[in-house]
Amino acid sequence: MHKGASKKETLLVHSFGHSSSLSHFLTIMNISLCIITLLLLHLGLFLGASLAYSSSFNYGDAVDKSLMFFEAQRSGKLPPQQRVKWRGDSGLNDGLSQGVDLVGGYYDAGDHVKFGLPMAYSVTMLAWGAIEFRKEITDLNQMGHTLWAIKWGTDYFLKAHPQPNVLWGQVGDGASDHYCWERAEDMTTSRTAYKVDEEHPGSDIAGETAAALAAASIAFKPYNSSYSSLLLIHAKQLFTFADRFRGLYDDSITSAQQFYTSSGYSDELLWAAAWLHQATDDEYYLKYVVDNAVYMGGTGWAVKEFSWDNKYAGVQILLSKVLLEGKAGSYASTLKQYQAKADYFTCASLQKNDGYNVQKTPGGLVYVREWNNMQYVSSSAFLLVAYSKYLSDAKTQINCPDGQVQPQELLNFAKSQADYILGKNPEGMSYLVGSGPKYPVHVHHRGASIASIFSIRSEVGCIQGFEAWYHRAEPNPNIIYGALVGGPDKNDEFSDDRSNYEQTEPTLSGSAPLVGIFAKLQSLYGNSGYYHKESSVPHPKTPNTTSSWKTSLSKTLEGAPIEFLHSITSSWTVGATTYYRHRVIIKNTSLEPITDLKLVIENLSGSIWGLSPTNEKNIYELPQWLNVLNPDSECMFVYVQEGPQAKISVQSFH
Repeated sequence: MHKGASKKETLLVHSFGHSSSLSHFLTIMNISLCIITLLLLHLGLFLGASLAYSSSFNYGDAVDKSLMFFEAQRSGKLPPQQRVKWRGDSGLNDGLSQGVDLVGGYYDAGDHVKFGLPMAYSVTMLAWGAIEFRKEITDLNQMGHTLWAIKWGTDYFLKAHPQPNVLWGQVGDGASDHYCWERAEDMTTSRTAYKVDEEHPGSDIAGETAAALAAASIAFKPYNSSYSSLLLIHAKQLFTFADRFRGLYDDSITSAQQFYTSSGYSDELLWAAAWLHQATDDEYYLKYVVDNAVYMGGTGWAVKEFSWDNKYAGVQILLSKVLLEGKAGSYASTLKQYQAKADYFTCASLQKNDGYNVQKTPGGLVYVREWNNMQYVSSSAFLLVAYSKYLSDAKTQINCPDGQVQPQELLNFAKSQADYILGKNPEGMSYLVGSGPKYPVHVHHRGASIASIFSIRSEVGCIQGFEAWYHRAEPNPNIIYGALVGGPDKNDEFSDDRSNYEQTEPTLSGSAPLVGIFAKLQSLYGNSGYYHKESSVPHPKTPNTTSSWKTSLSKTLEGAPIEFLHSITSSWTVGATTYYRHRVIIKNTSLEPITDLKLVIENLSGSIWGLSPTNEKNIYELPQWLNVLNPDSECMFVYVQEGPQAKISVQSFH
């Protein structure tokens, strides 16, 4: 369960080198062969070897895993295509006692409450990523999963908005939820639903939900125009409701106060209007943010954070986009004031703000506050990736108090934060679960920490969950792929303890910005394929985890300076049989060239490409044109078969 902090606590008011000819020739030949091989692989005509591989993080895999987290957080009736197989149906009676259908949506964090404010913010951020990085996400073949993640939220919001001036903002009670440690499928805690209406307003939650639906309408427009139009109708109604009947939502839904206290609604009203302007191009909404710029703090607040509670930096950068695109018209002077505050946020993040900078850990991580700090890291990084795009498209830069800043510097900063998340940090820990050689295995998450309903079919009771599962020293039985945990403290220190919820609990709001960030970084720096080095920490098998989920293995064999990176890149079903395309990258980890490499491949039932068979059973060698594997270089082969991956080992080499 995440508890927010007041916006007022942190706001600041502020107006070929030396190679020989032969070596050079061989390098060119290797690169050429790599390009040819990749082209042929793409066409499906040949599966050969490749020597090209970037040493940077696999951001594409991180996109896939981040979207998996949203599937793990689903409430309601799960679809057949659900990839997280340890989850089952839950919350099927939500809203029933209040006479409204509130089945669906997302659980907030490691708990089972559906908090409307952070959920709506998370959908807004998913949609913003889908809008700005549409090509990058599409190139990764992830747009379907991204839109699905958005729609799981927006479908719920449509149900939660049955009348123009009514919005159901929460299902479940945080206090009673904390007394139990149980799977969502076994829930025994209160599922009371809470709403805001004309007599009990909630401008912040209604405004954020309007923003989410407006942003989602843009994301869906190229793919489903009728659904896009429906979302926009509800967005407009919710904005009018939020603006006309003003008040803090947690004054109306008091059970939210302990967990997601709102420090104001002015930023959400500006945020909603800015998104409605993006969705409609209606001058009414642009005039709204201009007319209310001073009164609602849009041009007054200079901030150093962006979060589910504090939208000012997001508003300022989104309106800077309008200005940079030359669409400000007569409102340019006010939008320049918004941009000045966007620049303040940017300069503070880049440590170029005349001392008024964002706090960072010794390891370089943005540090805002102790509880679930990573959510502020991901949201800030997203804003700078988006702003970098706007500045770059406009062929301009910004002027910070400590010097001029080019768009690339914003990207570099965002990459530093993303790389920290993925393991480039003093702990050597990936804070994105399931990614990298080392990641948290005691995640503070009820469903992940208790054996699946499909493994232990009997109910795990409220108190039994604490006694049998919460206090276990062993790793969680289910790996919750893509969960961004709260992260380290201000000194880069992290304790992987299930009871350490400030550091080990993941949230929707932390993960949502990652999809856009990782997709952009993958297009610029990332590797191809989906794999990560298997953790040295032993994980128990996850019951009923689908084998079509992309997996990997890294193994350095005893006595052989060879590393294998094994991944499943695709799967398909013919009749009752599922086939998998396995890709194996072979890397020379020594300082000497390797020749005459022979591999033993056992349990191979299908076809193999990229290696040459020998006269010996199960023995394969590199193709004749690639008889030398130079230090730190790689080659690749592919095989197709049903069932488990083949067993690969080294027979001999020179």
